[in-house]
Amino acid sequence: MKKIFVFGSNLAGRHGKGSALHAKKYYGAKNGVGFGRTGNAYAIPTKGHDLKVLPLGIILSYVQFFLLYAENHPELEFIVVAIGTGLAGYSHEQIAPMFRYAPPNCELPPEWIRINNNGKHTG
Repeated sequence: MKKIFVFGSNLAGRHGKGSALHAKKYYGAKNGVGFGRTGNAYAIPTKGHDLKVLPLGIILSYVQFFLLYAENHPELEFIVVAIGTGLAGYSHEQIAPMFRYAPPNCELPPEWIRINNNGKHTG
């Protein structure tokens, strides 16, 4: 099963730090693509074009687009990093619930699995 690296990005598609830089170096994420599939990666924006942190409600909408994409691509395995908890500065408790209903082809960070449903995967 092909692995897709899911990372936090900015809408400008500048992949210069954190998981975005990792996605660019190792998974083919392209500069200028700040949302959606890029190479063997998938960008979920946590910062805007101006590199300012996006509100949680906006991040949630991008997460929902991702979850629909993952559900519609069961042939892919999505390795989700703890988006929004590094450079964007949100807590795991703020972001993890957005992924509570991730499909089974999404591998979530261990801390998110603990937060969501006491370690039970609900996909």
